[in-house]
Amino acid sequence: MTIKLRKSDANEPFSFIFVNEEGKTIVKSENYAQKASAKNGIESVIRNCQEDSRYELKESSNAKAFFNIKSSNGQIVGTSALFDSETARSAAIAELKANSKNAEIIEE
Repeated sequence: MTIKLRKSDANEPFSFIFVNEEGKTIVKSENYAQKASAKNGIESVIRNCQEDSRYELKESSNAKAFFNIKSSNGQIVGTSALFDSETARSAAIAELKANSKNAEIIEE
């Protein structure tokens, strides 16, 4: 797993994504004004994704499964990609739990 810290030309230019070994995005963040805030967001996802109670399992309007990861104060710190099934969503959660702690952070 790799964590890509990205910068764009947006008003709040910093964001991140967690990408698995196949290159698929597992979790993405909101946009942040400061790089330090984005880095804190990464740490929050890594910490909170280990606890089952931090996951909010959802379904999109087009019936795709996804999840949010919430911090202890209830704030969403990461949102997953859309998955074709609940099984695929569960596999992504397991992968995130297993691999996020040792993921390399790459700045783009």
